[in-house]
Amino acid sequence: MNPFDITDRVAVVTGGYGVIGSVLGRGLAAAGVRVAVLGRRSDAANAEAEAIRASGADALALVADATDMDQLRAAREEVLSAWGRVDILINAAGGNVSRARSDTISVFEIPPDAFDEVLRLNLHGTVLPTMAFAEQMAKQGRGPSGRISPMAAVRALSGVMGYSVAKAGIDNFTRWLATDMARRHGDAVRINAIAPGFFITTQNRNVLVAGDGGHTDRARKILSQTPMGRFGRPEELVGAVHWLCSDAASFVTGAVIPIDGGFSVFSGV
Repeated sequence: MNPFDITDRVAVVTGGYGVIGSVLGRGLAAAGVRVAVLGRRSDAANAEAEAIRASGADALALVADATDMDQLRAAREEVLSAWGRVDILINAAGGNVSRARSDTISVFEIPPDAFDEVLRLNLHGTVLPTMAFAEQMAKQGRGPSGRISPMAAVRALSGVMGYSVAKAGIDNFTRWLATDMARRHGDAVRINAIAPGFFITTQNRNVLVAGDGGHTDRARKILSQTPMGRFGRPEELVGAVHWLCSDAASFVTGAVIPIDGGFSVFSGV
C-alpha cells in the first residue's frame, strides 16, 4: 500500500476560502480527499466548495465562525451527517488586525481591544476548531490535525505584536496537544503545524507590493533575509500538508515544519 495515499479521507479546512486555505483544500481534493470548506461567509464558502466539486472532487460548505464553539459544533454535526467522520483538520483561519499594528505608532498606543481581537482571531480561532473537531477524531481513534503557524511565532517581526504573540501560542498549543493526544490515544490523533515564511496574500499585499507592482521597503527587507531570495507560492505548502495528513507521517507529532525558503535559519550574515 502507498503510505502517502489519502483517498476518501474527510478534511475540514477553516479559513477554507482564503488564499492559503483554498490552495490547501484544493490540493487535498486533488489527492482524493473530501473537503469541507469552513468560514463565516456563506457566499465564499459555497463558491469554493463549488469550485472543488467542478474539479471532480467532493466538497461541502460549512458556515461557522472559528471563534464560536456552538457554531463549530453545529458544523461538525453537518460533516458527520454528510460523511460520517472527520479524518483531517486544517486550521487556516486567521490574519492580522490593522488597528493592532504598530508600524506608524508606538506599541504603547495599540488599543487593548485591538490586541484582544487579533489574539482571539488567531489563537482562539485555532484552539476552538481543534477542540471541536479533534474531539471527534479521538472518538474515532484516527485523524491528523494541522495548523498554520507563521514565522512571526519564532522571530520578532516589527509592527505585529498581537499577531506574533498569538502565533507563538499556536506553536506551544501544537506541541502541548500533540503530547496529550499521544499519551491518551497513542498514534490515533497526530497534531502538527506548518510554519510558512512569506507568501503574498490578500491580507498582506498592500504591505509587500508597491503601487507600481514592485516591492515595498518591507518586502525588500524580507527578501534580503530569505536565502532563496523570493516569496513562496501557496501551492508550495501542499506537499508538506499532504505528507503530514498521510500514513507516511505516522510517527510525526508535535512538529512545526518551516516552509520558508530558509528565512528561519539565516543569520543575515
